[in-house]
Amino acid sequence: MTSLSRYGWMRRSGTIYASVALILTALFSWSLPVVAVSSSFGKNSTTVSNLKQQEQTRWIEIDLSEQRLNAWEGKQLIYSYRISTGKASTPTPTGKFLIASKYRYNRMRGRDYDIPDVPYAMYFYKGYAIHGAYWHNKFGTPVSHGCVNLPVKDAGKLYKWANIGTLVVVHK
Repeated sequence: MTSLSRYGWMRRSGTIYASVALILTALFSWSLPVVAVSSSFGKNSTTVSNLKQQEQTRWIEIDLSEQRLNAWEGKQLIYSYRISTGKASTPTPTGKFLIASKYRYNRMRGRDYDIPDVPYAMYFYKGYAIHGAYWHNKFGTPVSHGCVNLPVKDAGKLYKWANIGTLVVVHK
C-alpha cells in the first residue's frame, strides 16, 4: 500500500468520524427539560436526589374529592384553584410526588388524544402532569386522562411559583 493510498483512506475515515460526531451532536443538542434524578420514595412516587424533604416549604395539594388544587408555603395558602383530574377510567394517581420536569409548552399524546402546545406542564409522576387546559372549561369535574388540568391563567401562576422538586400530594 503506498503512502498516498494510506492517506486517502485516513482522509475518508476522518470524514466518517466527523459525520458521526455531527450526527451525535445533532441528536443530543435539542433542548431537554430540566429533569430530576429519581429514586423510589414510596408507592407511585418520584423523588429528587439530595432533596431534604423536611426543609421543603412550598408544596402542592391536589384534593381529588373536592377537585381542588391548593398551593402552600408552609402552612400559608398561596393559591387555590378548581381543577379537572382523571376520569374513573383514567384516574389520577394518589400519593406523594415531586415535580420532576417543567415545560412551558409540551405536546401530549395518548391512545385517543393528541394535544399540541399544552401550556405550563409540570410532570410529577411518569406521564402525569399539572398543566393548563385550553380545550375545555369543565373545571371542578374529572374529565382528564389522569393529568391535573387548570385554567391556563392559573396554570401560568402556579408554573412560575413551583420549582423542580416541589412536593405534590394527591389524595381523595
